Amino acid sequence: VQLVESGGGLVQPGGSLTLSCAASGYTYSDYCMGWFRQAPGKEREGVAAIDSDGSKSYASFVKGRFTISLDTAKNTLYLQMNSLKPEGTAMYYCAARAGADSSFNPLWYAYWGQGTQVTVS
Repeated sequence: VQLVESGGGLVQPGGSLTLSCAASGYTYSDYCMGWFRQAPGKEREGVAAIDSDGSKSYASFVKGRFTISLDTAKNTLYLQMNSLKPEGTAMYYCAARAGADSSFNPLWYAYWGQGTQVTVS
């Protein structure tokens, strides 16, 4: 499984960004996928996740502002981020794990992208 993120950048507070994660080498129906972020000096934390059946979950600090989606035709995972805040500045990672149920525990995920930097300032 290979994951390649893109779409990060510099955005003003209140602005929007859409992150993309191009996936290959897997069958989407057998995997869960998630977005994580890690700020300098902090632990990696889950942001949003999607189960193999399409069920979605969000961390409380992004609920109502971020949307996770999966385009199965393109094998691409997205994270639409609205109303961005300065505390959202971090490296954002796409991750995948085999199985039906997603998780916000990064230890459950075996496959990771290289990350894309989001700076809100």
